[in-house]
Amino acid sequence: MIYNVIIAVVSLALGFLGAYLLLGVFNKRAKREMEAEAELLKKKKEIEAKERFIALKAEHEQQVQQRNAKMQAAEVKIQQREMQLNQRQSEMQRKMNETDIKSENLEQQLTLLENKKRETEHLNRQAKEQLETISGLSAEQAKERLVDVLKEEAKTNALSYINEIMEEAKMTANKEAKKIVVQTIQRVATEAAIENSVTVFHIDSDEVKGRIIGREGRNIRALEAATGVEIIVDDTPEAIVLSAFDPVRREIARLSLHQLVTDGRIHPARIEEIVNKVRKQVEEEIIETGKRTTIDLGIHGLHPELIRMVGKMKYRSSYGQNLLQHSREVANLCATMASELGLNPKKAKRAGLLHDIGKVPDDEPELPHALLGMRMAEKYKEKPEICNAIGSHHDEVEMETMLAPIVQVCDAISGARPGARREIVEAYIKRLNDLENLALSYPGVLKTYAIQAGRELRVIVGADKLDDKDTELLSFDIAKKIQDEMTYPGQVKITVIRETRAVSYAK
Repeated sequence: MIYNVIIAVVSLALGFLGAYLLLGVFNKRAKREMEAEAELLKKKKEIEAKERFIALKAEHEQQVQQRNAKMQAAEVKIQQREMQLNQRQSEMQRKMNETDIKSENLEQQLTLLENKKRETEHLNRQAKEQLETISGLSAEQAKERLVDVLKEEAKTNALSYINEIMEEAKMTANKEAKKIVVQTIQRVATEAAIENSVTVFHIDSDEVKGRIIGREGRNIRALEAATGVEIIVDDTPEAIVLSAFDPVRREIARLSLHQLVTDGRIHPARIEEIVNKVRKQVEEEIIETGKRTTIDLGIHGLHPELIRMVGKMKYRSSYGQNLLQHSREVANLCATMASELGLNPKKAKRAGLLHDIGKVPDDEPELPHALLGMRMAEKYKEKPEICNAIGSHHDEVEMETMLAPIVQVCDAISGARPGARREIVEAYIKRLNDLENLALSYPGVLKTYAIQAGRELRVIVGADKLDDKDTELLSFDIAKKIQDEMTYPGQVKITVIRETRAVSYAK
């Protein structure tokens, strides 16, 4: 047993010894491998460091080259600037020298002028003294007489010159105006429509009238409330009167009544339904009319709201003249005149069509229609010359372009042609009386007569109170005052009559 133990101990010692020897071998091998890896890592890091150094060196050299290039360019620019400055300096020096020379010459010339001025004043005094001695008049007296003579001569020459120019202008203007107007009338043939504030709706029988009225007037009240139109039912047979200043509302009421009578079902609910339906139809008709008008006239690019305003003109009249027809007529007149005068006919036609849009606003502002139309055109991005033409066609604002007087003239032509407008009798008579009273306010006027529907004013003056020159001046003054203070269609001819009658009898 001891023997076995000894053997076991010896075996265990030999095992430990072998294990120690093997571990040492393995350690040596691992140490060699680690040393090799360390060497490789070291070489790799050295290579990377060399590459990094080379890259940094190259980058630095590139930066240095760039800096050198920039410095060279800056040096070149500085040299060029120095050359330019030197050139400018030399040029300034040259100009200063020339200025000095010119200043010296001017001073010499001023000195000569002063000497000549003194000599001239001396000669004038001598001549004045000689003239006073010869004429026996002082300088002031002679000056007054000369001024009076020159005034009379200038007045006579001016009047004759004015008459010659006016006669020549009349001959040329009448010829050209007749040509333009004839051409325009040939191109523009419009119908005159007369409208007022009432519309008469015809019915077949009094039975239908009773159905329209309804029980205790309910249908009438419902229709008036829905349309905003006063409906007058009186003893007039087969007729109902629709009264309203808004022609659109009158048209809606008329069409609604027509549909209700045709349908036969007349009660408040049906009335409200029909009125709403007709209102939409009329609004669509307004827009369609505006589009059709702009297409017919060849006007493009109008704002949809302006197109609606143009269509709304169909239901508006001014002095009995349909506003849409008037605007179309003015547009064509403007285009024709602009073409004759060498201006843009498209702009003229556009301004002519839009010149009265201030008469058909959705609200009722306290503004003249010309200013309101100009603001609406500005709001919807129309060009400044179009806006100015709209605003100035009644002299509300100052005219800035040639387009403005064309629109003003064409508006007057359209309103002044026979049959275009109708006036209230009282307003017509007042205008004639105003014409006569205006001329009577001048001294020397004996009688005045407004004839030819206010298109001509005859003024009779006293032969002993005015001479021929004063007569001509009087006609100019009256014409100017009428232009400034009165509103009238077309033009007014002023004829001043001065005569002397000598009567005797042979017996």
